[in-house]
Amino acid sequence: MAKRKPSARPPEGVVKGPYLQSSVKRRIEALFLDNVGKVLSREQILEAARDPVSGKEPENWHQRLSELRTDDSYTILSWRNRGGLKVQEYMMPHTEKRLGAAKRVKPTKQTWQQVLDRAGHRCEWLEKGQKCGLREGESDPIGGGRVTLTPDHKRPHSVDPDADPKDPNQWQALCGRHQVVKKNYWDSMTGKLNTYAIVQAAPETEKRAVFLFLLEYFGYALEADGSIRKREGS
Repeated sequence: MAKRKPSARPPEGVVKGPYLQSSVKRRIEALFLDNVGKVLSREQILEAARDPVSGKEPENWHQRLSELRTDDSYTILSWRNRGGLKVQEYMMPHTEKRLGAAKRVKPTKQTWQQVLDRAGHRCEWLEKGQKCGLREGESDPIGGGRVTLTPDHKRPHSVDPDADPKDPNQWQALCGRHQVVKKNYWDSMTGKLNTYAIVQAAPETEKRAVFLFLLEYFGYALEADGSIRKREGS
Protein backbone atom coordinates (compact mmCIF):
# COMPACT_ATOMS: atom_id res chain seq x y z
CA MET A 1 0.00 0.00 0.00
CA ALA A 2 1.51 3.33 -1.04
CA LYS A 3 2.24 6.08 1.43
CA ARG A 4 -0.63 8.55 1.46
CA LYS A 5 0.32 12.10 0.57
CA PRO A 6 -0.95 14.78 2.95
CA SER A 7 -3.79 16.85 1.52
CA ALA A 8 -3.06 20.43 0.54
CA ARG A 9 -3.70 23.02 3.24
CA PRO A 10 -6.90 25.02 2.60
CA PRO A 11 -6.53 28.76 1.94
CA GLU A 12 -6.55 31.27 4.80
CA GLY A 13 -9.81 33.06 5.59
CA VAL A 14 -10.37 36.79 6.08
CA VAL A 15 -12.62 38.85 8.36
CA LYS A 16 -14.94 40.59 5.89
CA GLY A 17 -17.19 42.29 8.49
CA PRO A 18 -18.20 44.40 10.17
CA TYR A 19 -20.50 41.79 11.67
CA LEU A 20 -23.53 43.48 13.19
CA GLN A 21 -25.64 40.44 14.12
CA SER A 22 -27.33 40.67 17.52
CA SER A 23 -25.59 37.68 19.14
CA VAL A 24 -22.06 36.31 19.45
CA LYS A 25 -23.11 33.02 17.87
CA ARG A 26 -24.65 34.70 14.83
CA ARG A 27 -21.59 36.90 14.28
CA ILE A 28 -19.34 33.81 14.39
CA GLU A 29 -21.73 32.02 12.02
CA ALA A 30 -21.54 34.93 9.55
CA LEU A 31 -17.74 34.81 9.64
CA PHE A 32 -17.68 31.10 8.78
CA LEU A 33 -20.29 31.52 6.03
CA ASP A 34 -18.03 34.20 4.53
CA ASN A 35 -15.11 31.76 4.59
CA VAL A 36 -16.46 28.32 3.62
CA GLY A 37 -13.56 25.95 2.97
CA LYS A 38 -11.02 28.38 4.43
CA VAL A 39 -8.98 28.29 7.64
CA LEU A 40 -9.90 30.75 10.39
CA SER A 41 -7.81 31.47 13.47
CA ARG A 42 -8.91 32.08 17.05
CA GLU A 43 -7.94 35.75 16.66
CA GLN A 44 -10.16 36.16 13.59
CA ILE A 45 -13.11 34.57 15.40
CA LEU A 46 -12.63 36.92 18.35
CA GLU A 47 -12.41 39.92 16.01
CA ALA A 48 -15.68 39.01 14.31
CA ALA A 49 -17.42 38.09 17.58
CA ARG A 50 -16.76 41.42 19.34
CA ASP A 51 -19.78 43.44 20.35
CA PRO A 52 -20.31 45.85 17.43
CA VAL A 53 -21.32 48.68 19.80
CA SER A 54 -19.00 48.35 22.80
CA GLY A 55 -16.15 46.50 21.09
CA LYS A 56 -16.07 44.08 24.04
CA GLU A 57 -14.44 40.73 23.32
CA PRO A 58 -16.68 37.76 24.25
CA GLU A 59 -15.34 35.47 26.95
CA ASN A 60 -17.15 32.25 26.06
CA TRP A 61 -16.87 32.38 22.27
CA HIS A 62 -15.74 28.72 22.21
CA GLN A 63 -19.08 27.66 23.70
CA ARG A 64 -20.96 29.62 21.03
CA LEU A 65 -18.78 27.88 18.43
CA SER A 66 -19.72 24.52 19.93
CA GLU A 67 -23.42 25.46 19.70
CA LEU A 68 -23.02 26.08 15.97
CA ARG A 69 -21.87 22.46 15.73
CA THR A 70 -24.33 20.84 18.13
CA ASP A 71 -27.47 23.02 18.07
CA ASP A 72 -27.23 24.45 14.54
CA SER A 73 -25.80 21.22 13.06
CA TYR A 74 -22.93 22.80 11.09
CA THR A 75 -19.72 20.88 10.43
CA ILE A 76 -16.81 22.92 11.82
CA LEU A 77 -13.43 21.19 11.88
CA SER A 78 -10.51 21.79 14.23
CA TRP A 79 -7.05 20.25 14.66
CA ARG A 80 -8.73 17.41 16.52
CA ASN A 81 -10.42 16.10 13.36
CA ARG A 82 -8.41 17.54 10.46
CA GLY A 83 -4.70 16.85 10.42
CA GLY A 84 -3.79 19.91 8.33
CA LEU A 85 -5.14 22.34 10.91
CA LYS A 86 -3.10 23.76 13.77
CA VAL A 87 -4.26 24.25 17.35
CA GLN A 88 -6.78 27.13 17.52
CA GLU A 89 -7.55 26.93 13.80
CA TYR A 90 -11.02 26.08 12.46
CA MET A 91 -12.72 25.45 9.12
CA MET A 92 -16.29 25.03 7.85
CA PRO A 93 -15.85 22.73 4.82
CA HIS A 94 -19.41 23.23 3.52
CA THR A 95 -22.72 24.80 4.56
CA GLU A 96 -24.78 21.61 4.57
CA LYS A 97 -26.37 21.02 7.96
CA ARG A 98 -26.65 17.63 9.61
CA LEU A 99 -29.98 16.33 10.86
CA GLY A 100 -30.55 18.36 14.02
CA ALA A 101 -31.31 16.99 17.45
CA ALA A 102 -34.65 17.36 19.15
CA LYS A 103 -35.34 20.40 21.30
CA ARG A 104 -33.26 20.16 24.45
CA VAL A 105 -34.88 19.74 27.84
CA LYS A 106 -33.60 21.96 30.66
CA PRO A 107 -33.75 21.37 34.43
CA THR A 108 -36.13 23.44 36.50
CA LYS A 109 -34.66 26.38 38.42
CA GLN A 110 -35.01 24.42 41.68
CA THR A 111 -33.28 21.38 40.19
CA TRP A 112 -30.44 23.49 38.80
CA GLN A 113 -29.93 25.10 42.19
CA GLN A 114 -29.72 21.64 43.78
CA VAL A 115 -27.10 20.63 41.20
CA LEU A 116 -25.05 23.78 41.89
CA ASP A 117 -25.25 23.20 45.66
CA ARG A 118 -24.12 19.60 45.23
CA ALA A 119 -21.25 20.72 42.97
CA GLY A 120 -20.15 23.52 45.27
CA HIS A 121 -20.65 25.87 42.30
CA ARG A 122 -17.73 24.14 40.54
CA CYS A 123 -17.45 22.25 37.26
CA GLU A 124 -18.17 18.53 37.82
CA TRP A 125 -16.33 17.19 34.75
CA LEU A 126 -14.55 14.00 35.84
CA GLU A 127 -11.57 12.62 33.95
CA LYS A 128 -9.08 10.02 35.17
CA GLY A 129 -10.48 10.35 38.68
CA GLN A 130 -9.99 14.12 38.82
CA LYS A 131 -12.73 16.74 38.78
CA CYS A 132 -12.25 19.95 36.82
CA GLY A 133 -13.27 22.05 39.85
CA LEU A 134 -13.32 25.45 38.13
CA ARG A 135 -15.62 27.78 40.04
CA GLU A 136 -18.25 30.03 38.50
CA GLY A 137 -16.67 33.40 37.65
CA GLU A 138 -13.05 32.20 37.76
CA SER A 139 -10.71 32.61 34.81
CA ASP A 140 -10.29 29.42 32.77
CA PRO A 141 -6.49 28.97 32.48
CA ILE A 142 -6.86 26.77 29.38
CA GLY A 143 -9.94 27.88 27.48
CA GLY A 144 -9.73 31.55 28.44
CA GLY A 145 -12.56 33.78 29.59
CA ARG A 146 -14.65 33.63 32.75
CA VAL A 147 -16.20 30.34 33.81
CA THR A 148 -19.94 30.06 33.36
CA LEU A 149 -21.53 26.86 34.65
CA THR A 150 -24.37 25.40 32.61
CA PRO A 151 -26.56 22.29 33.09
CA ASP A 152 -25.57 19.16 31.19
CA HIS A 153 -27.38 15.83 30.73
CA LYS A 154 -25.42 13.06 32.46
CA ARG A 155 -26.79 10.82 29.74
CA PRO A 156 -25.99 12.45 26.40
CA HIS A 157 -28.88 14.23 24.70
CA SER A 158 -28.46 11.90 21.70
CA VAL A 159 -29.07 8.90 24.01
CA ASP A 160 -31.78 10.35 26.25
CA PRO A 161 -33.36 13.60 24.99
CA ASP A 162 -36.05 13.44 27.69
CA ALA A 163 -34.04 13.79 30.91
CA ASP A 164 -36.26 14.50 33.92
CA PRO A 165 -36.05 18.27 34.55
CA LYS A 166 -36.89 17.66 38.25
CA ASP A 167 -34.25 15.02 39.00
CA PRO A 168 -30.87 16.56 39.96
CA ASN A 169 -29.21 13.15 39.67
CA GLN A 170 -29.71 13.30 35.90
CA TRP A 171 -27.84 16.60 35.58
CA GLN A 172 -24.34 17.93 36.20
CA ALA A 173 -22.75 21.38 36.22
CA LEU A 174 -20.10 21.88 33.53
CA CYS A 175 -17.92 24.82 32.56
CA GLY A 176 -18.05 26.00 28.95
CA ARG A 177 -14.81 24.25 27.98
CA HIS A 178 -15.97 20.87 29.22
CA GLN A 179 -19.38 21.30 27.62
CA VAL A 180 -17.41 21.59 24.38
CA VAL A 181 -15.14 18.64 25.20
CA LYS A 182 -17.99 16.30 26.02
CA LYS A 183 -19.81 16.81 22.70
CA ASN A 184 -22.23 14.09 23.60
CA TYR A 185 -19.60 11.34 23.43
CA TRP A 186 -19.29 10.39 27.07
CA ASP A 187 -22.23 8.75 28.82
CA SER A 188 -21.23 9.07 32.46
CA MET A 189 -24.32 7.18 33.66
CA THR A 190 -24.06 4.03 31.53
CA GLY A 191 -20.39 4.12 30.52
CA LYS A 192 -21.23 4.06 26.80
CA LEU A 193 -18.43 5.71 24.82
CA ASN A 194 -18.19 7.05 21.29
CA THR A 195 -14.66 5.88 20.57
CA TYR A 196 -14.44 7.78 17.28
CA ALA A 197 -15.08 11.11 19.04
CA ILE A 198 -12.66 10.24 21.84
CA VAL A 199 -9.86 9.53 19.36
CA GLN A 200 -10.65 12.82 17.62
CA ALA A 201 -10.20 14.65 20.91
CA ALA A 202 -6.95 12.88 21.84
CA PRO A 203 -3.49 14.46 21.42
CA GLU A 204 -1.52 13.52 18.32
CA THR A 205 0.72 11.10 20.26
CA GLU A 206 -2.34 9.14 21.41
CA LYS A 207 -3.85 9.23 17.91
CA ARG A 208 -0.63 7.67 16.62
CA ALA A 209 -0.73 4.97 19.29
CA VAL A 210 -4.30 4.09 18.27
CA PHE A 211 -3.28 4.12 14.59
CA LEU A 212 -0.43 1.68 15.24
CA PHE A 213 -2.71 -0.54 17.31
CA LEU A 214 -5.27 -0.71 14.49
CA LEU A 215 -2.58 -1.51 11.94
CA GLU A 216 -1.46 -4.40 14.12
CA TYR A 217 -5.03 -5.51 14.74
CA PHE A 218 -5.90 -5.64 11.03
CA GLY A 219 -2.62 -7.26 10.01
CA TYR A 220 -0.68 -4.34 8.57
CA ALA A 221 2.80 -3.01 9.30
CA LEU A 222 4.17 0.54 9.07
CA GLU A 223 7.47 0.68 7.19
CA ALA A 224 10.36 3.03 7.99
CA ASP A 225 9.60 5.11 4.87
CA GLY A 226 6.01 5.67 6.02
CA SER A 227 4.42 3.14 3.65
CA ILE A 228 2.01 0.47 4.89
CA ARG A 229 2.14 -3.19 3.91
CA LYS A 230 -0.02 -6.19 4.62
CA ARG A 231 1.77 -8.68 6.87
CA GLU A 232 2.25 -12.18 5.49
CA GLY A 233 -0.29 -14.65 6.78
CA SER A 234 -2.74 -11.88 7.77
